[in-house]
Amino acid sequence: MGLRVRVPDDTPRRAERPARDRERRLPRLARVRIAGVLETCLYAADLAAAERFYAGVLGLEVHGRAAERHVFFRCGGAMLLVFNPERTRSAPGEVNGVPVPAHGPAGGAGHVAFGVPAAELPAWRARLEAAGVAIEVEIEWPRGGRSLYVRDPAANSVELASPTIWALPEPRPGSA
Repeated sequence: MGLRVRVPDDTPRRAERPARDRERRLPRLARVRIAGVLETCLYAADLAAAERFYAGVLGLEVHGRAAERHVFFRCGGAMLLVFNPERTRSAPGEVNGVPVPAHGPAGGAGHVAFGVPAAELPAWRARLEAAGVAIEVEIEWPRGGRSLYVRDPAANSVELASPTIWALPEPRPGSA
């Protein structure tokens, strides 16, 4: 297994006052809230290897794919999008005749964290090790919760964590 780290608790527990003050000054109609993360994306030149990892090892359902361009996965109530960065930087594509803005990493690996029940982390560790995926690090967070970090085939950082690391409710086992 990889390195175990305890992280000191130096993060603020509440939003800073200036942000609240700015929101109070906004017009009433502009006070809207983000419902959650709908999709997040990572980049991988080898989409077949990415699909084997995310579908085969992590068990995500493939939602769609376009050869040499992308593979999309369902992830609970959200989506994980894995793009080939060479294609999305140079040929971003279009939807209903409207061009999708070009995108791709400027450099370095991406990161995604999947919420899993804390009680299932040992089973996830066993599943990853059985699949030959090395646990890079395991962190016990100061406010509670644990995370396992691994790398996908494109060297993106993949975290499996209890949502309690962010003081979010713990999902029911088997529901993540």
